[in-house]
Amino acid sequence: MTAHQLPFGILLRRWRERRRLTQTDLALAANSSTRHLSCLETGKAQPSRATINRLTDLLDVPLRDRNRLLLAAGFAPAYEETSIDGLEAARAAMDRILQAHKPFPAFAVDRRWNVVLSNGALPQLYEGCSEALLEPPINAMRLMLHPAGMGPRILNLAAWRAYCLSVLRQQIEAGADPWLQNLLAEVAAYPAPSDSTTSMGFEQSERLATPLRITTRLGTMSFLNTVTVFGTATDITLAELALEMLFPADNRTIELANLMQSELVDQASPVAVERGRAGAREHVLMRR
Repeated sequence: MTAHQLPFGILLRRWRERRRLTQTDLALAANSSTRHLSCLETGKAQPSRATINRLTDLLDVPLRDRNRLLLAAGFAPAYEETSIDGLEAARAAMDRILQAHKPFPAFAVDRRWNVVLSNGALPQLYEGCSEALLEPPINAMRLMLHPAGMGPRILNLAAWRAYCLSVLRQQIEAGADPWLQNLLAEVAAYPAPSDSTTSMGFEQSERLATPLRITTRLGTMSFLNTVTVFGTATDITLAELALEMLFPADNRTIELANLMQSELVDQASPVAVERGRAGAREHVLMRR
């Protein structure tokens, strides 16, 4: 055990308390006795690997933290942490999903909201954002809420900000990651709009789900987001990845997305490239 490794019993008790369970609750669920569970938490008894697996399943402990519990009890870690580049099959599957979602934005984020994969759709949504926020690794929370990012153009920023902060709080409650706690403190300190100025004029139906309503140079777009995770992942990296996909919430958004996509195609066409080169040559000749 390293100097910074807490004993197994203390870690177990913290996870039990985080899940708001009494010793009796957990013991009954694990087909054990309250006395035995108490001995595990005080260090008077040592768990078997099977016991750790059963308790961490019941407490819904993330894979990364299951390894910590195993190490604290003197066992080897059970779960590997592979780089995203090493997850070839999963990466290919995620990329197919992201690309199939075009022309609407979709991206994969890690447990700290850093974007690791993206379909690159609709870059017009990020026009005006600070270059620093767009440098890898892009943090999706910062990009959306920062005053130099998308924040000032989100029409329902108060509602969207409240949603994002609640997601971060739920993650911290589930896993108690100090890095996420710092991120929450950071984004919560960004300027917060008043509800009275951001909720006016929205449809009653929007109370069913919080849309992302953002203004662009081509018009206002409204998206609903969904989150997809790998339910059977046994690799830490894969278990901590989430696919964020934005779906159009109205027909106007579909029209604008198609218009933006056409704009990108026109910019990339050989004719457009040649026109750009011709314009550059003409500019040089005029300077001469």
